[in-house]
Amino acid sequence: MPSDTGRAATAAVVGAGPAGLMAADAMARAGVRVTIFERMPSAGRKFLMAGRGGLNLTHSEPIDGFLSRYADAAVWLGPAITQFSPSDVRLWADRHGEETFVGTSGRVFPRSFKASPLLRAWLRELSELGVVLETRRHWTGWGDDGVLSFSDGSQAAADACVLALGGASWPRLGADGGWVSVLAARGIEVSPLVASNAGIDCAWSDVTVARHAGQPLKRIAVTVAGRTARGEAMISRSGLEGGAIYALSRELRAALATSSDCELRLDLRPDLDAGRLAARFGNVPRKQSLSNRLRRAAGLSPQAISVWRDCVDAQALDTDEDLARSVKAVVVKVTGIQPIDRAISSAGGIAAGEVDENFMLNKQPGVFVCGEMLDWDAPTGGYLLQACFATGRAAGQAAAQYAQQAVRHPVSESQ
Repeated sequence: MPSDTGRAATAAVVGAGPAGLMAADAMARAGVRVTIFERMPSAGRKFLMAGRGGLNLTHSEPIDGFLSRYADAAVWLGPAITQFSPSDVRLWADRHGEETFVGTSGRVFPRSFKASPLLRAWLRELSELGVVLETRRHWTGWGDDGVLSFSDGSQAAADACVLALGGASWPRLGADGGWVSVLAARGIEVSPLVASNAGIDCAWSDVTVARHAGQPLKRIAVTVAGRTARGEAMISRSGLEGGAIYALSRELRAALATSSDCELRLDLRPDLDAGRLAARFGNVPRKQSLSNRLRRAAGLSPQAISVWRDCVDAQALDTDEDLARSVKAVVVKVTGIQPIDRAISSAGGIAAGEVDENFMLNKQPGVFVCGEMLDWDAPTGGYLLQACFATGRAAGQAAAQYAQQAVRHPVSESQ
C-alpha cells in the first residue's frame, strides 16, 4: 500500500529457505514490495532435502513441552512460536494444498510426505503477492551508504532487510555460515556455529560394520551426562545416528569439549526393568549360546547383539542378574561428533543480546534476522522447521512495520 509520500515501502530478504520465505510472505501481505536474494540457483534447497525423510513440519505436543525443546533459547523464541504455533503451521500447510496428519510419535507430516508440492505452491503464492525472487545473488555485506552489496558488484537498496542465511550445515545446499565474518566485523556477537543433530563416532568391530551398518537399534534409551532420550538409532560405519542420538546433541558437545571421549549408555530394553529381565534369562537354559539367550530372553535383534558384544565383557558376567544389567547399560565410548557439513542442523549464531524483541539487530537498525542464524538449538522432530517458520514470520512482520514507518517519516530513516 503506498504511503503518504506516494511510494510503497520496500524490503529485501537475503536467503530463500523456510525462514526467509516466511518473512517475505509476512511482508508482502502487509503491503510491502519484497525482493528475495538467494545465492543458489533455486529456492528452498535444504527444505527439499528435509522432505526426502518425510518433511517433519512440526510436532503435536503441548506448547509447554514443545518450548522446553529449545532449552534456554525458549525465553526469546517462545513469543514467536506462540504467535505462529504448531497448529498455525498445520493450517498454513493445509491452505497450500498439503493436508497434514500426526504420526504415532507425535510428529506432524504432510500426507504426501513430500516437500516439493508445498514449496511449489508457496512460491507460486509469493509470486502472486508480488514477491520477486532473484537467484544466484551472493550477499557480501553493506556498502558505505548502507545498501546491500553482492559478489557480482551489484547493490540493492530497501527500507528494511531480513537476513535469513541459515546456519552452516549442509553447505552445498546454500547455508555455509559465510555471514558470520560480515556481522562480526560490525561488532555483532556471534556464538561459534557447531554441529547439531549429528551422528557420533565410536569404534565398532569389523563384524558389526560389515553385517549391520545401516541397520536400526529400535526402541532403545540413550543416556549422556544424566540426560536420557528414547527412540531409535542407526548403526553407521563410523558410529551411531538417529533421533535418540540427535536429542542429546547439547550434552554430547559439552562432554566432548572437555575430554577426547565420553561415555554413552544404551539401554537395549528400556521397557523391562533389570529384575524382570533377569527372570527371563533364568528361563532360558545356560547351555544355549549367549546370542540365543540374548535373542530369546531379551528379544534383542542381531544388530543389537552385535553392538552388545562390541561393548560388553561377557567373561565378567557371572549371573543372570549381571547379564540383565549389561543389556540395560551398554557403555559406548564416543570419540567425536560428525562434522558440521554432515549435520542436520547447526547450533550457535547471533547472540540473544544482539537483537531486540522483534529480532532486529541492535547495532544495525532496519536489519532483522531469523531462522538458524539465531543462537538456538533443538532436536529433530519438527522443532527445527517450526522455529524457522515462526521467527521468519515474526521478523517479517516487524520489518514490514519498520519499512512502512521509514517511508512515512523519511527523515528518521536509519538505513
